[in-house]
Amino acid sequence: MTFGSVPWLECAVAVPLAGALCLSRVCDVRAASRWCLAFMGAGLACAVAAWAGFAFVGAADGSSPDAVLPRLFGRPVFTLDALSAPLVPLVALLHFLTALATARTKMTRFSFAWLLAGAALRVATFACRGPWDLGVLLLVGVAPAYFELRRRGRPVRVYAVHMALFAALLVTGLLARAIDAPALAAVLLMGAVLVRSGTCPVHVWVTNLFENGSFGGALLFVTPITGMYAALRLVLPLHPPEWVLQTVGIVSLATAVYAAGMAVVQADARRFFAYLFLSHASLVLVGLELHTSISLTGALALWGSVMVSLGGFGLTLRALEARFGRLTLSEFRGLYAASPALAVCFLLTGLASVGFPGMSGFIAAELLVDGAVGTNLFVGLVVVGAAALNGVAVLRAYFALFTGTRYTPGVSMGITTRERVAVLTLTALIFAAGFFPQAYVLTRHRAAEEALACEPATEGRAEH
Repeated sequence: MTFGSVPWLECAVAVPLAGALCLSRVCDVRAASRWCLAFMGAGLACAVAAWAGFAFVGAADGSSPDAVLPRLFGRPVFTLDALSAPLVPLVALLHFLTALATARTKMTRFSFAWLLAGAALRVATFACRGPWDLGVLLLVGVAPAYFELRRRGRPVRVYAVHMALFAALLVTGLLARAIDAPALAAVLLMGAVLVRSGTCPVHVWVTNLFENGSFGGALLFVTPITGMYAALRLVLPLHPPEWVLQTVGIVSLATAVYAAGMAVVQADARRFFAYLFLSHASLVLVGLELHTSISLTGALALWGSVMVSLGGFGLTLRALEARFGRLTLSEFRGLYAASPALAVCFLLTGLASVGFPGMSGFIAAELLVDGAVGTNLFVGLVVVGAAALNGVAVLRAYFALFTGTRYTPGVSMGITTRERVAVLTLTALIFAAGFFPQAYVLTRHRAAEEALACEPATEGRAEH
């Protein structure tokens, strides 16, 4: 058996799914945490191996001749291309680091079985390219957050209504695609993408999920920006009418500015993070509307940067919550003295998300703005304005949480080793992509060209 013959991609989905089934009957939360790390670490290793096989070994689409699913369904189900190859291990990494950074005070309220189930579903989603296969995974993928809200005894109406709308638009769009009505299918599927991405006015479910669900569960559900993946797989191949893309651009621009402004004035830290995410997710969709190689390359690069930077930013906020409870931004709390390492991580990941020079978001934002200005000067100015507001929001949150009257707790509130490993791993990725951006940008450029050409990536390994 050779490296390329191992079905790494299927293993990256099967291992966390098997772990979820095993942990569903484990009552000891510390034992569940350890087993979750083992299963999630194994799944991450398989995802990295699948990416390595695609990029370096020469596996044409990351699949294996010994894969099980093609024998059952008569066709490949999980495959990689230039778009999904780096996203699959990145999604697995976010889940592994979230499990690693879960504090003991949160373990009793956090389900490791659902984390593994969500990891399997999201890795499968980003490894899937068939319209109906992807549609089924997108529908099933909304279930973990719903059941988590039910398990915590929190209201589910807002989330359920929005996800029902998403499901209705997605299914009818796929049916319209099946009966060869591409224009109608593009409209319906893009509507589903906008709901799933939380654009105005269907953004309320995002803030509701962060307020009522666990921070870790909500973070993992929204941060991968699954709606962008659905748009690239389901909508762009239909060659949607120009007015559809223009409508998406207008709605996304409005959401980016609105959400950035709301992030500036929020008094609750969770709502602040939710609006910060909504603004960034909308900026990623703007690059899709511009429909040029440079702008789409910038959007794809920004997508990966947002996953890493906001993932680290969210984990830092989650670690602060584990020590000080639900955080407010209406007063200066002076937490720097209690946990200086978390303060540094908060500032680094927050600045990376808004494109600070030397970090991963800088090149991505530069490409997106360059593509926007080249297409429409007004759009470029709005993108810059939204990014500036996001920067103001991050700095305001930092000053509110870490400056002011010094807080001196009676016990140590410093960062733990597990939290340090999780956040510093993402920080290392942020700086690596900031100082050595060429390799990653080249892969995003290739993915952008393939998406604009609407041709499946069936060639061999990446050339760069």
